[in-house]
Amino acid sequence: MVLSGGGAAGVAHVGVLKALEERHIPIDFVVGTSAGALVASMYACGYSPLEIEAYVLSEPFQLMVKGELEVDKKFYFFDESNTSSMFNIPFSKDSILQKSIPMSFVDPRYFDFEMLRILGRTSASVEKDFNQLFIPFRCVASDVVRKESVVFSKGNLNEAVRASMTFPLYLNPIRINGVLYFDGGLYDNFPLNAMYEQFDADFIIGSNVTKNDIKANENDFFGMISSMMTTPTNYTLPCEHGMIIEPKTEVGTFEFENVKQAIEDGYRATLLKLDSLEQFIDVREHSDSLAMKRKKFHSSVDPIFVSSVKTASLKKNEFQYANKFILPKRSHRILDEVELRERYFRLASTPQIELLYPNFESKKDGTLQLNLNVKKAKEFRADFGGLISSRAVNTGYFNLSYRSIGRVAHKINAESYFGKFYGSLRTNYELVFPSIFPISVSGYFTLNRWDYFRSFATFFEEVRPSFLVQNEAYAGVKVKLPLGNNARWIMDARYLSLEDDYYQSSKFTSIDTADFTRFFGTSLSMEYTKNSLNRKQFASEGHFFQVKARYVNGFERTVPGTTSILKDTVEKDHQWLSIQAEFQSFFIKKGPFHIGLHGKSVLNSQSLFANYTASLLSMPAFNLIPDMETFFLPEYRATQYFSLGSNFVVELAKKLDFRLDVYYFQPIVQLRQNIDGTIEYVKPQQAQSIVASSSILYDTPIGPVRATLNYFPAQESPLFFQLSFGYVLFNERALR
Repeated sequence: MVLSGGGAAGVAHVGVLKALEERHIPIDFVVGTSAGALVASMYACGYSPLEIEAYVLSEPFQLMVKGELEVDKKFYFFDESNTSSMFNIPFSKDSILQKSIPMSFVDPRYFDFEMLRILGRTSASVEKDFNQLFIPFRCVASDVVRKESVVFSKGNLNEAVRASMTFPLYLNPIRINGVLYFDGGLYDNFPLNAMYEQFDADFIIGSNVTKNDIKANENDFFGMISSMMTTPTNYTLPCEHGMIIEPKTEVGTFEFENVKQAIEDGYRATLLKLDSLEQFIDVREHSDSLAMKRKKFHSSVDPIFVSSVKTASLKKNEFQYANKFILPKRSHRILDEVELRERYFRLASTPQIELLYPNFESKKDGTLQLNLNVKKAKEFRADFGGLISSRAVNTGYFNLSYRSIGRVAHKINAESYFGKFYGSLRTNYELVFPSIFPISVSGYFTLNRWDYFRSFATFFEEVRPSFLVQNEAYAGVKVKLPLGNNARWIMDARYLSLEDDYYQSSKFTSIDTADFTRFFGTSLSMEYTKNSLNRKQFASEGHFFQVKARYVNGFERTVPGTTSILKDTVEKDHQWLSIQAEFQSFFIKKGPFHIGLHGKSVLNSQSLFANYTASLLSMPAFNLIPDMETFFLPEYRATQYFSLGSNFVVELAKKLDFRLDVYYFQPIVQLRQNIDGTIEYVKPQQAQSIVASSSILYDTPIGPVRATLNYFPAQESPLFFQLSFGYVLFNERALR
């Protein structure tokens, strides 16, 4: 059999094979290119058409072709989604553009591991000889330097098939023995000649889903790339003894979500040809006999048990980093498939590693050696992002990072938020010590500034002088440890200095001076976080849980302004313990409907500051609706509170959601200002509140576009509408 390329349409070959096996027509040799190479290689490895069909319809395959990871494979330890970055550009010091343009739209990590898992161990078991597979196999790839098609008959099977499937800009090219390969369909999309020249076949059956006269569409980017780069293919048989089956399918090149339709189209097209085909083929093989042969072949294939790791393309000290993540030299552990998968994706998540390509090699003791080709990430990376809003909270974001890898991984970065409402500067230096469970140690310095008066204005309104400005400066050391794939533990120690300038009355004039409160001290915190949400903000799937404990010890100095009821400077010592817990869980997903629960609770032993406003500013704020971060809302600040809400999301179209978030807020202890100006903590009587937010949200590749209506009932105007693009995310606050 000869199987053409065709992307998702090429999965129609599975239906062709299924129909042939139902009529007991044996296949002695198989050749494929691109998508046809994947189907042909799986068939050559002893997978039945039903097993191949089950695989291409499975979640792992659907994630693989999108370049996405399953939730349990994401290594949260390296997560960097707590910023408003929308896109990034990696670059090297010797070239900014030439070597920095991405070569693929799909992250190849999952793709490459899946090829290893389903093909690699079989290749290793037959000593990389494609003639020794269950069915002798060939595939073709394109040598774009020599501009010629190359036939693979030996080597790493997963590598050969991966080369054959490397469509330009969809997947990054790979090197085999120093040669750079792209998709086999560029120069030979129907490798009939390879079959004719490589094997002594009596009769050739071709399955072809492509043609030469495909018209380019100006709206189809990959279609235009294909038209520019591919050369016409000869779809006629090189001999008289053969027949071509041409499934007519409407499935597009990258419409892998519709592969079931492609399989059905291939099956029906073959049924129409079977009566004619059987006139030329006398030999038959019963299903039971074929199943027994497959079972015998599978029993000869080494299971995935990895006892050693070897890394190429790295210096000696860099090899130690990669090796310690998978299987340290002194370890006598043998990894099964589950353990290997977990450790492989942990290593692949390292920001200092750009590409990671795996192969298997059989060892004399029946175990496997994992061979890794590792490519370092470019030294520099620039991140850009921010928030564009119809309210005056527009913020830009920029981050510049330098990354390197040796015996340990290094990263130093400087990031800045800039805007009228919020500004920040943060520097950070991080060391990651490699291990099966790596350790991160970082030192950082942060400056934050908030200007809350401007946040109440719309983009078009005149901005009056500020009535509340907060400045923060803090520096510290952070230690981070992974606890499984989706969880991490952080210990943080910092020194901090907080400065608040504020008027305690809205009736101030240009000659009035503001109150001034400064708090400086130390903080020690511990945090446990488990996160599998599908987005860094406005999630619709997954789960989140965080618990954090913090001890604070510091000194307050408050200087009254002209609008203050206080006349003298106040100086006080403060010590308090704060414990907070937050969870979010989308527990229902039925069709387009996603329903989740989201709650938060805070217990805080914080003592009172000098005046009402200073005390409010130092308190934890209720902020489960992201836009609440851009307001100063006294009614939703309390030292102790609990809240619970529901997230209702309707997927109107792909990436387009309607969402309704409703929360109940209940303070446990609330701050009250008496008539004489004194303040005290009291148990609230009727301070509970309902807040809500509804949005139409489109999740673009670089950030969410929202039309939002928020409801905060304690405000003078409880309803407000806004349009925004980007993330409502800021650098971590020093305390509050």
